Amino acid sequence: MLIDPNFIIMSKSNETLQCPTTNYYGSLPKNVDKKREVNKKPTNRVEKIRNRYFETKSSASIEFPYWYTRKWEEKEGEVSIVRRAEALRSGFEHLTPSIFPGELLVMGKANYLRGSYPMPWLSEAFFLAKEDEMYKEALEAGKVSADEVTTMGQGGGNVTKSIGNVMSIAGKFGMRKEEMPMLLKIAKKWYNKSVDDIGHKYEQMVPGYNTKEEIMRAVICMFDSGYTLPQGREVMNYYYPLQYGIKGIIDICITKIDSSAGYPDMDRIYFYKSVETVLYGIQKWIINHANEARFMADLEDDKKQTDEYIEIANRLDWISNNPPRDFRDALQLIWIFHISVLNEDAISGLSPGRLGQVLYPFWKKDMDEGKLTRESSIELLECMRMKFTEIDCFASMGVVGGVLSGNTFNNLCIGGLNKDDESAANDLEMHILESSMTCDTPQPTLSLLYDEKLPEEFLLKGIETTKIGTGYPAWVNNRVAIEFLLENFRKEGMQLEEARAWSIGGCLETSAGSWMPLEFNGETHYIPGGSAPATSVGVHFISLPKVLEAVLYNGIDKRTGRMVYPPHNKKLTSYDELWQVFKDYFSLTVEVLTLTNNIQHDIWGKVSPSIVNSMLKPDCLDVGKDISNKGCRYNRTFNVEICGGVNLANSLASLKKNVYLENNFSIDKLKEAIDANFGYLTAQEIGSYSLIEQKKKDTYEDWLKIHTQCLDAPKYGNDDSFVDNIFRDWQHWFSSMCENYKSLYDEPMYSCQISVSTHAPMGAVTLATPDGRLSGTTFSDGSVSAYPGTDRNGPYALFNSATCYNHALSQNSQLNMKIHPSVVSGREGSKKFLEMIKAYLRKGAFHAQFNIVDSRMLKDAQNNPEKYRGLMVRVAGFTQYWVELGKQIQDEVIARTEYEEI
Repeated sequence: MLIDPNFIIMSKSNETLQCPTTNYYGSLPKNVDKKREVNKKPTNRVEKIRNRYFETKSSASIEFPYWYTRKWEEKEGEVSIVRRAEALRSGFEHLTPSIFPGELLVMGKANYLRGSYPMPWLSEAFFLAKEDEMYKEALEAGKVSADEVTTMGQGGGNVTKSIGNVMSIAGKFGMRKEEMPMLLKIAKKWYNKSVDDIGHKYEQMVPGYNTKEEIMRAVICMFDSGYTLPQGREVMNYYYPLQYGIKGIIDICITKIDSSAGYPDMDRIYFYKSVETVLYGIQKWIINHANEARFMADLEDDKKQTDEYIEIANRLDWISNNPPRDFRDALQLIWIFHISVLNEDAISGLSPGRLGQVLYPFWKKDMDEGKLTRESSIELLECMRMKFTEIDCFASMGVVGGVLSGNTFNNLCIGGLNKDDESAANDLEMHILESSMTCDTPQPTLSLLYDEKLPEEFLLKGIETTKIGTGYPAWVNNRVAIEFLLENFRKEGMQLEEARAWSIGGCLETSAGSWMPLEFNGETHYIPGGSAPATSVGVHFISLPKVLEAVLYNGIDKRTGRMVYPPHNKKLTSYDELWQVFKDYFSLTVEVLTLTNNIQHDIWGKVSPSIVNSMLKPDCLDVGKDISNKGCRYNRTFNVEICGGVNLANSLASLKKNVYLENNFSIDKLKEAIDANFGYLTAQEIGSYSLIEQKKKDTYEDWLKIHTQCLDAPKYGNDDSFVDNIFRDWQHWFSSMCENYKSLYDEPMYSCQISVSTHAPMGAVTLATPDGRLSGTTFSDGSVSAYPGTDRNGPYALFNSATCYNHALSQNSQLNMKIHPSVVSGREGSKKFLEMIKAYLRKGAFHAQFNIVDSRMLKDAQNNPEKYRGLMVRVAGFTQYWVELGKQIQDEVIARTEYEEI
């Protein structure tokens, strides 16, 4: 459904501005069909597990940080990485084991079902009580600004308010009041010792530090990356535990220590010792759960459940030492190592990668031997989905809500090509798709690595899955990703064959992989896995419309009244002059954030280095170096992320047309209109965050003409060369300029274009923009999605706009579309849908994802969340339960153009 820009200026004063099709809002019309074309359900076992999840709140525990901190203090004077390993070992060993009835896969981050815990060794200021003097000191820094403009979902598992004996933390997690004094005591022990504090101490020495802090206060940048989420947005590699088992890896470490003695690089010994130490802790953690399973069996009256507990115990005993024997062993073992990595750092976007291809040898053997059936393997995959969905990431409200929307981005990829350039799709991946329909949960999200060599049956199964309304799989262009990887990693030795092992890390970050030789059942199977560290670190989310705002106001953030950038003192008498000032301000932003974030990441590697994840990644274990010392095979992984690119292009088009070509109004007159918000109340004043539902002020008529001219200016998404050329010029300049800046690994940076959820809080702090967008409303989502309601010429016009530049220049691009379910119904609808996706990807596009949903149902779900606990939508590279999204994002998803024909 398209929004007529002129409709905005036809509403009566003080009325609510709405989409022309007003029956999309308010009470849900009776004829809205909530049923899916295909309605599938999980097994009875998993249905009970999912219902338990729905009834559970996100909970924070201090168990791991208590034991970690206690051991850290005991080991003062030890080599830093070994001291870190001893602390992690203590945390793992002392985690209270929890096994829930009906589970076939067990173990989690904490003893709560939806459990997580703070990591004050990364940053402690967030956890300190607000009245505490140290917290007040932290408030003076720009790092907390994003928290203040973020909204959290009010339903589902979020603990948004303190109640009774439970305190709300970060607007999401509940913690028992009696634990708070201990949390504060632990947090204070890390004062001036955490990655955040030490990094902050040294980043102040960087030229331009004051500008960096002003950028953070203005929320031109969303958050620092060095201590907030230092790992993640990457792909796991499960090869070593699958091939050698835990004991086998410990033996490798012991052998490596013996052979490294006397070498000039003695850090190898400390690395291997740290891996060995942490693995002992993980072993103990597994054995504790095996003992818990036997304890549960002794208490259980039901024989079937007793037998399952005993089987779990025996399986855990085995894999605490040995490589897996079968599919269930392998699935349990990779899950244990997945959460082991999650427990060593605050991480989002730790992707299992091409898991169906990794586990296929074990699954195929069990299927051939009759140990597994289609039904039993799908049930195990449903159990796996529930375990991934239970993952929570503990971070600040600005990160959890404003970036992640409560999601953890565990991206499971299917399809693509194998080592020999053939289709990698297999029957296990068909089961993965089926389980994602029977057990439709947000995690793991799915991405289909599209290639022309993939079989049609496999692609249609992907279409069937997309059509049920979960937003996955996303459709990603295999060839574009390979082109990007070869361009950026060739210097580190990447060849075409290895480029095929790539996968998505996080929501949409192209991540380098490798083929690893798994010896199993008498054969060698080359399985793909990640071979690079976090692929989305560096500069986290620059708000392009906010930078443009600073250009118009001579370097000042109008919201705070503070000077962010050095004043340019130019009259902006030409478009070229305005564009040059924008590039200058943007370049300064990248420069100061790169320098300070490099320090943060360097401090992270010294204070809190990755040990478990390093051990898993090729070639850390071979060369004896952790991730922060470039132990990985590929290390050019630092990027520059942006948000609001389409609003920037639309605004520049409006400025170029209205100010410089047609002289419809001056820059000064436009600024007056922006200050007046074009005669509307702000989004914050009315509590609505999309353009389609805003209220006018009495001064509305004063700004009617200029607002109309801004709205009528060419808009991206309509195959209009005027604005598309501006967008293309921005893309080419942005991708090129990123290479002028280097990571702490002395590697050039590259461009990354995803919004995640940042388009909401960043929009919340941005004034009205020259494209007609109003103050406080969200930006356009993704990177090549049209601004809601402005793509008026159909999907293929949008595709032409989106592919006006080479997508392989950047780590990604992101297109979100909303399609009414009736458009893609039936077999013919599926084929038409698939052909549309193929047409877009064949034009060189990188990515597309879809919400197949009636907007009226979303509005009803917003008004009546209790009726929609299981409703999911696609946001930006991830799927999330509707009730756990903040209102800013809900409003934006509702407002997206809904296509009624393709």
